[in-house]
Amino acid sequence: MPGVAGASAPSYPRPVSRPIAFTQYAAGVGTLCVMDAMVKYLTADHTVPVLTLGRYVTGTTIALAVWQFQGRPALTRAMLPVHLLRGVLLTTMALAFYWSLTQLPLAETITLSFIAPLLVPLFASLVLGERMQPRYVAAGALGFVGVLVTAQGAPSFSGDRLLGLVAVLYAAVAYAACSVLLRARAAADGATVITLMGAAVPMLLLSPVAIGAPAPDLSTILWFIGLGLVGNIGIQLLAKAYVRLEAQALAVVEFTALPWAALFGWVFFQEPVRPQVWAGAAIILAACVWASRPERTPATAT
Repeated sequence: MPGVAGASAPSYPRPVSRPIAFTQYAAGVGTLCVMDAMVKYLTADHTVPVLTLGRYVTGTTIALAVWQFQGRPALTRAMLPVHLLRGVLLTTMALAFYWSLTQLPLAETITLSFIAPLLVPLFASLVLGERMQPRYVAAGALGFVGVLVTAQGAPSFSGDRLLGLVAVLYAAVAYAACSVLLRARAAADGATVITLMGAAVPMLLLSPVAIGAPAPDLSTILWFIGLGLVGNIGIQLLAKAYVRLEAQALAVVEFTALPWAALFGWVFFQEPVRPQVWAGAAIILAACVWASRPERTPATAT
């Protein structure tokens, strides 16, 4: 689908170091988990739309400063369709996911979102033309086994919790699509442009939320700046990793969010961490190690 990604088979530089790419991606996932914990804390005093707008206003301001500092990398008309589509998905994803954090524990919400890595190989195949490699699909399936182990003993879903579940599932699908679109433009546009567009488009889409909303106080502004900074750092790390490796190779690393979410939920919100969480985390780690192994190249006769 060349019209979606800008090219049917984009050419990316060969990975300099697979461990570096996986480390960058895992760091990005952990950074975004910090942002999720901050959002969950702030939803006690702020509505989700206002909070989401604040995150993207400060994110855009910071991204503009970085863009200016780095020599104002080119913003072209050719890149706009993908970034606009990704911006719409990011906006609806953020609203759905942030609202689900008000209904469900942090670790539980992250766990439910883990259908996203399983969808990335399929989306990457459809949009980018990446060949679905069995090892990555199998590693993703193994990671999801870890999620199922983690979910054992979790409270059942009913009533208002069902709406939280639906919101998480939508956010996961939108996140998988965003990941593939990010991969589609990562090498061509660079992390600076991707971060800027990923903040500016949602900010513009959410701007009507500011109409009639009370002016934020200094404390709220500082929290919003923190959200924007942490969110931008996370996206920068993801974008840099996507330049090095295929989307489906990195998708399984999303599962590393689970132990982070369990830790933050326990430390900041006194949410108990069940033993199944750590058993599942061990399986997830094994899946990540498996996926991170370099491809074997056939020996050539000499």
